[in-house]
Amino acid sequence: MAQQAYMTETDNGGSGPERPGSRLRRLAQRLVTGWRGDPRVWRRGVVLAALALLLALVMVVHSRVPNRLGNLGSLTETFLPWLGLAIPVLLVLGLVRRSATALIAVLLPAIVWLNLFGGLVFDKAGEGGDLMVATHNVNADNPDPAATARDVASSGADLLALEELPAPAVPVYEKALAATYKYHAVVGTVGLWSKYPMTGVEAVDIKLGWKRAMHATVATPEGPVAVYVAHLPSVRVKVEAGFTARQRDKSADALGEAIADEPLKRVVVLGDLNGTMNDRALNAVTSQVRSTQGAAGSGFGFSWPASFPMARIDQILVKGVQPESSWTLPRTDSDHLPIAARVKLDTSA
Repeated sequence: MAQQAYMTETDNGGSGPERPGSRLRRLAQRLVTGWRGDPRVWRRGVVLAALALLLALVMVVHSRVPNRLGNLGSLTETFLPWLGLAIPVLLVLGLVRRSATALIAVLLPAIVWLNLFGGLVFDKAGEGGDLMVATHNVNADNPDPAATARDVASSGADLLALEELPAPAVPVYEKALAATYKYHAVVGTVGLWSKYPMTGVEAVDIKLGWKRAMHATVATPEGPVAVYVAHLPSVRVKVEAGFTARQRDKSADALGEAIADEPLKRVVVLGDLNGTMNDRALNAVTSQVRSTQGAAGSGFGFSWPASFPMARIDQILVKGVQPESSWTLPRTDSDHLPIAARVKLDTSA
């Protein structure tokens, strides 16, 4: 029996092997065929359109989402950029349903998302800056603190802040960083390593009962800079209480008060704030300073969890200096990614 060849009909009436592009064209034709002249294209997809409008509304008025029920407002704001993933889903469903109403409605959340986060999609990093800073929550259970210290020091940062330093591991970090940084101070579970002299080292009371924040004045070649290192309390998700962050919020207010009382004009805040710039609970801090990532970052700069970063809860915030670039550093043995930024101290030029 002669072997039968299976061929597909081509556009010119001939036969030939089917190509992937042909399949995609046929799928697109199926999706759009029948739209013209179909009066139901406007009546179908009302539920999808309503969902698109609700999504846009949540993004527009996220600050109005109440916190009374399990701190739902702060939880929404923590992962606010990820709401954008619903937009392509709604778009595809609108095409499948052949609903012009749904497709037009999807434009609204797309515009809102781009207005909120479109600037973060593009790389705004420059090449200037006369001071490089970095911060890293090293994780108290870090299995190799010496390697982590060497990794972050290799970034070339002039100032390096570390959080979640357990007392037994402090000598390990000090030894590993001694060759790179001539000056350092550790207060409680946070520390600052510097290539420039430091004065005025003191704990900052963030209403915890133990020390997880500090202040130092760093004598840079461009003049003094006030540096704050902070590790705000972690948020918790509990069955009976939902997303709880009461102690974090209280500590954020206390840190904001300390920054407000700072006499120096140039301020750098480094640390794990356990909240994003969108989280209203950090307003006492974020209303006074700006994020280097938001001003001059490459991408969203998500830092946690290190295995699959979904939020930027580690922050580099500045006042009185110009952010030039901001980025995440390679992963270490911590559950957070280290982050870094370059800033321009001499803003008179």
